[in-house]
Order: sequence, then C-alpha cells, then structure tokens
Amino acid sequence: MKTIRKIFITICLTISVLFIDQLLVAQQNNVVTKLFDIEFTEISELSGVAKSAQYDDVFWVHNDSGDEPRIFAIDIEGKVLIPPFLSDQYHGEQAERGKEPWPGLQIELAANIDWEDIAIDDGNIYIADMGNNGNARRDLGIYVLTEPNPRAIFRARPLQFIPVSYPDQDAYPPELWRFDSESIFVHSGAIYVLTKHRGTGVFQLATGTNLYRLTDWRTDQINVLEKIDSFDDAFFPTAADLSPNQEWLAVTGYTELWLFPKPESGDAWLSGEARRINLSMLTTGIAEALTWIDDSTLMIGNERGGVFRVNADDIPAYDGQPIWEEGMEQFRRMFPAYR
Repeated sequence: MKTIRKIFITICLTISVLFIDQLLVAQQNNVVTKLFDIEFTEISELSGVAKSAQYDDVFWVHNDSGDEPRIFAIDIEGKVLIPPFLSDQYHGEQAERGKEPWPGLQIELAANIDWEDIAIDDGNIYIADMGNNGNARRDLGIYVLTEPNPRAIFRARPLQFIPVSYPDQDAYPPELWRFDSESIFVHSGAIYVLTKHRGTGVFQLATGTNLYRLTDWRTDQINVLEKIDSFDDAFFPTAADLSPNQEWLAVTGYTELWLFPKPESGDAWLSGEARRINLSMLTTGIAEALTWIDDSTLMIGNERGGVFRVNADDIPAYDGQPIWEEGMEQFRRMFPAYR
C-alpha cells in the first residue's frame, strides 16, 4: 500500500510539474519571440551580449569560461562580422575551402577565467571576469577597453583591468555562497554588479541577489565594492543591462525576467516597483545574456546561441508573489545534481 501511495504521489507531482511548465510556456509565448540562432561554431557558449553605442546594428558577444580572451561582433540577424580586409583568410557561418573560421577580436594581455557579462558605456566596453561558482576566487575583476570598429580592428588591448573584492566576504569559500556574479551594468561612470546566490555549496540553490557599486578605482590594488541594495525574490540572475534612456534596469535569469525603474534618488536600483515575466527553460533555455535593442525592446540569449526578443511594455507589474520555488524545480529537472 505504501508503495502504491508513493507511486500515486509521484505521478501527481509529475503531472503538476508538467502543467506548470506548459502554463509558463504558454504565458511566455505571448511575450517572447524567437529572433534567430547564432550558427557560428566559434560562438560556442554565449554568456554575454551588449549593443554597440557607436555602430548601427552591432552587438558584441562573448563565450563563457575556458574560451580565449576574445569578443565577437554580430549583426541584428546574428551573423558574425569580419573585417573585410580579412575576408580572404576567414569565413563566417558557412565553411569555405582554404579559410579558417573567424577567431573573433582578440583581447591582448587578458585571460578569460570566467567571463560572465559585458556592458558598454561612454565609448568603453566592460567585460566582467566575475564568475565565481566556487565562491573562492581572489582574482575577480573587470576589463575595460575602448570600443573598437568591428569592421576595421581584429585585436585590441585593454585600457585597464580593475581588481575587485566583496566587502562582506571574509572566507574563500564562505559559509554562505553569495559572491558569484554574472551581471554587470554601468551608469554615470559607476560600475554595478549583481550576485547569484547558492546555499553552502555549488550544488545548493538559493534565492536573492545583492547589488554592489564601484565608483572610484585603481588598477594596482584590489578595489572593494560597496553593497548598496538587495532583492530577495530574484532567482539566479545571469545578466543585466540598462535601457538606452537609462530609465529601466533589466535583469534576467533562467526562469524570470525583471524590470526595475530608475530610482527617484540615489541608486538603490532593486527597490522600486518591479515588473516581471516568467521564463520557461523549455523555451528560452539557459538564458545567460541580455541587452536592450532600443528603449522598449530587449534581447535575451541562451548558452546555445538562441536569441529572443521581448517587448518591455508586455512585461506586467510584479504581483509580489515570488516564483523562485518553481524556478528551482525547473533548474533541478534540467540539472539533477542540484538540490
């Protein structure tokens, strides 16, 4: 009898989970539209995207940890951009005899330990080497380089590498794992990062995010971030970006997309009246990249290179009911090792 009861409960839970999944997919399909798939082999694990501020219909993207220190320029259709004077040596999406695949714009004197997000502000590109899954890194930092012309430059040197640390981390790893970041944005000359939380180990999921700021820095010392805000209801933030008019902060994770309004004063970006849409990993996959196409349109990218469009006006006001439990369940089904 106990065995039958367990089987019955398991079936009921499975049906409930499938129903929730299909409901999320249906809700998402009304707002999220597939734009394209990046079908270039060298962009193998998309982790960040940022719209160029200087070149029309250009988006800078990069791979996750373990890749070379490089970035790629793509157009609004997801096609990789190659400087014309190198077109006889390299090919894009379609292989060509006698040519190598375009290796991207090489960032000299840099290393991709765990690049997780990219931002553009005031003519500069910011690349966050802030991935910290084990919460034990002591070499976190942000590369800054002048935005190059993707049709004229094939390598660049960073202006700076800014070493950073968290003010509230005193052990490596700490008791609670709250010091992994996959989200960066820049506003009024200050750099902001949001954290992605775990419990007491890499496979223990947790909810919430903290917002840190860096306003002044030096390159010859570790710069301590300043904690300025927090938000308990977000689950696993993986990317962030400010709208071109600076009025909205977008933050995405695997299972939700948030919009936060610009604070009336100060920069507690996570404390305003938020908006949120549920995301289903069945549709948008492992969403790790986010940028604004314009003031009302967002672009989301997943690790496999799937890219989606979201109309910001279609994102409803947050009803105060967090969905992180459903998000965690989605994540556990895709990655059974997590608890």
